[in-house]
Amino acid sequence: PSISWHARITVAPENAEKFLQYLKPCMDAVLAEKECVFFQVFQDPSKPGSFMFIENWNASLEWMKTVQFTKPYYIPYITNTAPLWLDRKFEIWERLPGANWASSKP
Repeated sequence: PSISWHARITVAPENAEKFLQYLKPCMDAVLAEKECVFFQVFQDPSKPGSFMFIENWNASLEWMKTVQFTKPYYIPYITNTAPLWLDRKFEIWERLPGANWASSKP
């Protein structure tokens, strides 16, 4: 199984750098997981403080819920960033099976 986790988080523009400082250690820990194959952070250039993360995982949604999301390194990230959130949304997508629907370049 393979899923893509999309998160959109908005903080006040003056809290953007603080948010990213708390995100970075969590992102590094997530990237160290063998099931995580991709993690990128984007920002909306027209809306300072608006971020989107895309994470791709070789894992099922059930595994994400029962194993990944219980990892202790999420606690400091959530504890420190939750008070900064103005908006937070998530989407989870399943990759279509087979090689016809996946590609990457070096």
